[in-house]
Amino acid sequence: MVKQPKVVLYNAVSLDGRINGFPVDLGKYYALAAVWKEDISLVGSNTILESTTQIPAEGDEPMPKEKKAGDKRPMLVVVDSQGRVKVWNYLLKQPYWRDAISLCSKKTPPEHLAYLKNKGIECIIAGEDKVDLKKTLQILSDKHRIKTIRVDSGGMLNSALLKADLVDEVSILIHPSLVGGPDPRTINNSSALTDKPIKLKPIKCEKLEGGLYWMRYKIIKK
Repeated sequence: MVKQPKVVLYNAVSLDGRINGFPVDLGKYYALAAVWKEDISLVGSNTILESTTQIPAEGDEPMPKEKKAGDKRPMLVVVDSQGRVKVWNYLLKQPYWRDAISLCSKKTPPEHLAYLKNKGIECIIAGEDKVDLKKTLQILSDKHRIKTIRVDSGGMLNSALLKADLVDEVSILIHPSLVGGPDPRTINNSSALTDKPIKLKPIKCEKLEGGLYWMRYKIIKK
């Protein structure tokens, strides 16, 4: 069996740990992301929907795919058990990804699975009520020879991966901002974590221009 891929959680955060409500240096954020040379960008459906609010849903006509031999760009993989993401043409027109996969569960509506099939989007079904992330990562690794996954998502997917003990590294780009307020949007949803704190080992701390700090931590496995 192929070894489970390395999973990196990577988020831009304010000094008080928020992932929204402050200006993010996207240029620096994505420039640093290149260090992992990811095979997959793993994103939650909420993150996709929030970033495409002005994009209308697409029909189920097949997408034109122009695959190029030797394309080194990562694949976009979206966790979407409820079958809400319907902007695949738009996503694959972006220059970041070479292909896309939708992760579903047995509870995903059959009409959405048919939609994905008509669109030509690969679909992996694993889990009963929601996506079984551990099983899915193994399928991705076995089928696509995946070595590295970078998670570019919010607290819900991050915490689910942490709870399943699937994360190898946590990386944060700290911005010099204090957001405050009651919004609980942080890099993890603490209510979904285990009772005991997850221990980390620092592996990098770098001060960057503009008051940014790049912090990398290795997960100390149980």
